[in-house]
Amino acid sequence: MKTLVLANQKGGVGKSAVATLLCHYLARQGQRVLAIDLDHQGNLSKPLRMSGRPLVAPVTADMLLTGLVAALPSHPFVLVPSRPALIDLERQPALHNPFARNLRGFLRAMEGQFDLCVIDTNPNPDIRLISALASADFVLSPIQLNQEALDGVTALLNHERVGLRKIKAVLNPKLQLIGLLPTMVEPTPFQKQNFIQVIQLYRSLMIQVGQGIGEFASMPRRSAIAESQAHGEVLWEMKKTAARDAWKEIEPSLARIVATLQGGSPLKPGEASIAGVQPHATST
Repeated sequence: MKTLVLANQKGGVGKSAVATLLCHYLARQGQRVLAIDLDHQGNLSKPLRMSGRPLVAPVTADMLLTGLVAALPSHPFVLVPSRPALIDLERQPALHNPFARNLRGFLRAMEGQFDLCVIDTNPNPDIRLISALASADFVLSPIQLNQEALDGVTALLNHERVGLRKIKAVLNPKLQLIGLLPTMVEPTPFQKQNFIQVIQLYRSLMIQVGQGIGEFASMPRRSAIAESQAHGEVLWEMKKTAARDAWKEIEPSLARIVATLQGGSPLKPGEASIAGVQPHATST
């Protein structure tokens, strides 16, 4: 089982929408999917519950860290939902190491039951995020195209507690950054300029989806995506033309991410790495 963590230390970047789409997309491909919602706001749990696609486990995500879960029901698509008690875990520092060990032990126990695990995390740099990153194979970081988000990339890599470089060096040497995924992208001059700036500053962290210059993974701002989240609908099954158009734009990016998860499309030179990135390398 491969484990992917969605991480960004800023809320409201579309992280849960990306996680939701990935879970449905993987299930559509016949993969056995485990979805874990470590965000106490439950923005992954809600749309997946409403969709009726996954089996909702009779346990909650906080129990994975406290060691109260030994097994899950047998089903090809299982959701371990969020609950508000998750926010209390950070307030128990004496138990932080056991929390991380418990989650790692649980994920190892699920190896034969699922093909891929998708973990949505909270934006707070706390023990939930640390525990998830310490046991993950991959991390994907959705970002918005604004200056605050750009500044947040430095924190993603270098935060003294949950920075990817620190996690990789100290806790999880196998951790691989798939890359940055710009979300809520709009076809405006301002957004286009911001996208260019992201590429110039963080080209090595972008996810290449084509052979041409500037063909990088992204997700557009489309009302159909927000609607699918709000109503628990699967985007590509919605009857609206706008939803189908949005899916045509999104699918190449999801396909590239999933190919990396499945090991069928290795990263090319210059694509995302944690240890060797030059965050201010300019594009050519």
